[in-house]
Amino acid sequence: MNPASRLRQLLTQKDFLVAPGAYDCITAKAVERAGFQAIYMTGMGTSVSRLGLPDYGLATMSEMVANASAMAASVAIPIIADADTGYGNELNMVRTVREYERHGVAGIHIEDQVFPKKCGHLEKKQVISQEAFVSKLRAAVDARKSQDFVIIARTDSNGVLGFEEAIDRANASLEAGADLALVEAPVSMEQLRSVPQRVDGPCVLNVLVGGKSPLLSLDAIAGLGYRCVLLSDVLLGTMMARCDEVLTTVRDSREPLGFKNALSPKDIFQRFGAEEWDDLRTEIPEQASEVVR
Repeated sequence: MNPASRLRQLLTQKDFLVAPGAYDCITAKAVERAGFQAIYMTGMGTSVSRLGLPDYGLATMSEMVANASAMAASVAIPIIADADTGYGNELNMVRTVREYERHGVAGIHIEDQVFPKKCGHLEKKQVISQEAFVSKLRAAVDARKSQDFVIIARTDSNGVLGFEEAIDRANASLEAGADLALVEAPVSMEQLRSVPQRVDGPCVLNVLVGGKSPLLSLDAIAGLGYRCVLLSDVLLGTMMARCDEVLTTVRDSREPLGFKNALSPKDIFQRFGAEEWDDLRTEIPEQASEVVR
């Protein structure tokens, strides 16, 4: 089963789908190793890890696709990727969908912000008109080669035009052919509860620690009626904090560099298929290996 078909199957099953956010092959492999069934390629994590830039729409489509492609090649579970605004108008949206799909991504979310966008949990965002957003979504739906490729419509209008408009846009997105709706940054428990109740289709929740939305347990989110949750910064934030901690210890202690639970080079390489590559090495004919004796 290809990644898109597998993701669609997961989304139609009874079980609530949890997709932790990853931003490179290391974190993608960690999500898979932990037993999760899907991965979310976070745009925030991609921007800061690959470019050293904030999530302000500064990453290009090709840079985002390149990261998603590498991650998809490193794991067997499906990847949902951030596709920002589609990087332009309807024509750009068509190419965006085709590129993500061609590189093994199982699904994307597309948002209604003005480009260049900002992280959905920041202030001073701008959104395009509902009509323009729906037009881009229709282009995205028509552009996919396989009907299994999942398209999530994300609206950031809650923080700009209000909650009623956000619900209206979510429903209009589903009517336009999107598979799921994501109302970004609900700001209260009342809004969190209302989204699955008032949107006429499956809903996704995007969770950020320190973001605008109340933090709930995964079981509580599922109980509200959401179909899927994206844990955008669950690894990014903890990784950055752990790096600070380790490096401060190294700088200040001057002690031998032994850290609890640290992986050895052998362990690291085994996680990424070293045994398979070692087997391949032994099969290479000697005359082709250029061995110096």
